[in-house]
Amino acid sequence: MKIESVEVNNRKKCFEVSTGEAEYPFPYVLLPVSPSASNRVAEAFPDPELGEEGFTYRLDDGTEETVHLDAVLEYNEDPSYLNELLLHRLTVEALKALETTGLGKRELARALGTSAAQLYRLLDPTNHSKSIGQMLALLHVLGRKVDVVVTPRSMEGKGGGQGAPRRGHRRDAARRR
Repeated sequence: MKIESVEVNNRKKCFEVSTGEAEYPFPYVLLPVSPSASNRVAEAFPDPELGEEGFTYRLDDGTEETVHLDAVLEYNEDPSYLNELLLHRLTVEALKALETTGLGKRELARALGTSAAQLYRLLDPTNHSKSIGQMLALLHVLGRKVDVVVTPRSMEGKGGGQGAPRRGHRRDAARRR
């Protein structure tokens, strides 16, 4: 995912980050170097040095800082990003379990009823095209138990109060073209 544009919203004290899929707010309070009334944001732009996967902002005093898109997606609790994060965590745990079990990869592939190539894809932390179900099956064969805990979401730090949590606003099909 790449950043298309970054708008400065001093009234809301946040950046409005636009990707091809959605628009996400990112508050100044989470910045490594926060702007102030006397040192405002002079400009913000998608950073080509990061492949447009982050943005750089510059304050009036010349201070420059960069924010990666992952921080924006995590703050907004983007479902796709959270899914990738969960898959990565499950993969890392599967790799740790594989080291301790002593099972061979061919034996593991047989136990899963899959090919060696598919097993290698499941064990690749950068591969996000696998499903959580596949990872749970792999961890089960490796003798691991996975517990899923669902808790009420805390609204602190995200505007607080009542109502639904903030999320990126999905763009309609007409705006994507």
